[in-house]
Amino acid sequence: MKREIERITGIIEKHQKGFGFIRQEEGVDVFVAPDRMAGAMNGDKVEAEIVPPHMTRRNREAAVVKVLERKTAEVVGTFERHKHYGFVVPDDKKIGEDVFIKKDFFRNAQTGDKVVAKITAYPDAARSLEGKITEIIAREGQPGSDVLSLIRSYGLYETFPSRANAEAKARSKETITDETLKYRLDLRDKTIFTIDGPTAKDLDDAVSIEILPNGNYLLGVHIADVSHFVAEDGYLDKEALKRGTSVYLINRVIPMLPKALSNGSCSLNEGQDRLTLSCFMEIDGEGKVVDHSIRESVIRSVARMVYDDVSDILEKEDPQLMAKYSSICEDIKLMGELAAILRHRRKQRGSLDFDISEAVITLDEEENPIAVELEERRTANRLIEEFMLAANETVAEHFFWLNYPFVYRIHEKPDPEKIMDLKTYLMNFGIKLKGSADNIYPKTLADIIADIEDKPYESVVNRVMLRTMKKARYSTECEGHFGLAFRYYCHFTSPIRRYPDLIIHRIIKEAITGRMTEEKLEKYRIDAEKAADISSQTERKAQELEREVDKMKKAQFMQAHIGEEYDGVVSGVTDFGVYVELPNTIGGMAFASELAKPYQLGERVRIRVMDARPQEKQIDFKIIEKSRGI
Repeated sequence: MKREIERITGIIEKHQKGFGFIRQEEGVDVFVAPDRMAGAMNGDKVEAEIVPPHMTRRNREAAVVKVLERKTAEVVGTFERHKHYGFVVPDDKKIGEDVFIKKDFFRNAQTGDKVVAKITAYPDAARSLEGKITEIIAREGQPGSDVLSLIRSYGLYETFPSRANAEAKARSKETITDETLKYRLDLRDKTIFTIDGPTAKDLDDAVSIEILPNGNYLLGVHIADVSHFVAEDGYLDKEALKRGTSVYLINRVIPMLPKALSNGSCSLNEGQDRLTLSCFMEIDGEGKVVDHSIRESVIRSVARMVYDDVSDILEKEDPQLMAKYSSICEDIKLMGELAAILRHRRKQRGSLDFDISEAVITLDEEENPIAVELEERRTANRLIEEFMLAANETVAEHFFWLNYPFVYRIHEKPDPEKIMDLKTYLMNFGIKLKGSADNIYPKTLADIIADIEDKPYESVVNRVMLRTMKKARYSTECEGHFGLAFRYYCHFTSPIRRYPDLIIHRIIKEAITGRMTEEKLEKYRIDAEKAADISSQTERKAQELEREVDKMKKAQFMQAHIGEEYDGVVSGVTDFGVYVELPNTIGGMAFASELAKPYQLGERVRIRVMDARPQEKQIDFKIIEKSRGI
């Protein structure tokens, strides 16, 4: 009797050694050997046949019979030039083979250049992967070529299309007229200022504070009115939606909007008249917003403050800084007071604040990493965070009850299976996770975060708890934010660098000025859905790229420290070995074959750096003993 051939479809996930797995929408992943790929590349959608058990060593293997859909249209890599032909060696090792380039298609590329090759022929039984060079990203030895290549491999561009650029330049030259200000609240005589990092150029939020006659605080959060400069459905708007977000990569920014706007007309620069949307919140002594208003406004920032200076005023009462900023010193102290109240209230509500250490990577002039240090979250950073959270929550609740189309920031409850895994994991540290996995509350997890503060395993447990969470995303449905323990939440405070903020600014302005119509409501319903979907995708891409760049630069940094010893904490245990994280967040793997004994999560160890491979974004450690302390 003839055996019926079982066929499956799915996406190929290829390993750099040539084998791969077919990921199915339903069902388990199926292994594919290198000689059964039939020219399929990483990410391709394929049709495959299940290999008879007697022809394989595994329980279940497949052989690709047809590529249904190609994912890769171009390859980023390093060019190797020969006399009559050349090759592009892909940066992405999952591609698995070099791209053959005929001499006519060199486009003046030289050996060592970082290039983009458009694929002209896909591999099959008769031929290899072929292409032609369409772009030279960076010449050999050019500083930052590694990062530029990564940016390009993610389909991102630092420059803008000419039409979007032209529109931005034209809008940036517009002056603020009396007609523009006619219906705006004039706040130019108020004490309003920005607080940002020292290198920030796109300043999109400013703050103000007063004490009302009843003793309550009046907090003002003033956000750049980017929607005034970005015409709806124009070239610039379409490009901003396509990008979805600005991407921050150590020493460079891939902006959502051209610099003429992001660093110019929209940036709330000191001493300059700027158009804004202001959210005023009356807040009582317990941190509750008892009243609010949202207005179109115009401001003139009185100071461009930086986090460290404001923190030194609040934490140390630095006399020189207090003298320098005497005109706003009392406002800063009031802000510190209010921020502490807001933070306490948020903690009482069960908001999760994972104290995850982030790294600051310092590069030299050649863009080589020379330091990897922990970023400090000081009082002023937390102050601005609290004020932005309050404004985002207030605006979201306001528009939820209006029942207008809107883009919310949502964070769903963790999957019960992940909570069960977390419960088992926490038992390793003697921590009992209370409650039902089906209905976990943020406060339960917040209490654990508080209990493990300053414990040696705090960072490791925080990271595992964070991985248990679902990823926050954008939605037109107001489904709440689990991590913040907020019923209502949106992103309102950064329209220069996030598209969801920009689109809700348009909706807000139509609503508060009475210009909203049924026709506009219908259009915004469609636009909001599209923006939520695209922005969620672009955000994930941006986060992934930011992580890849950081991992690459950390590996590059450790190349200069091979053979050196450090103390670290076991942050992961796998069949391959254990991951160890150093105090400055650099992580590496100690392979199982090199381990003298089993290791526990959170265990402190001393390691020796054995190897570092920036292109692979990997660092190899060897555990040499238990740690003498971190």
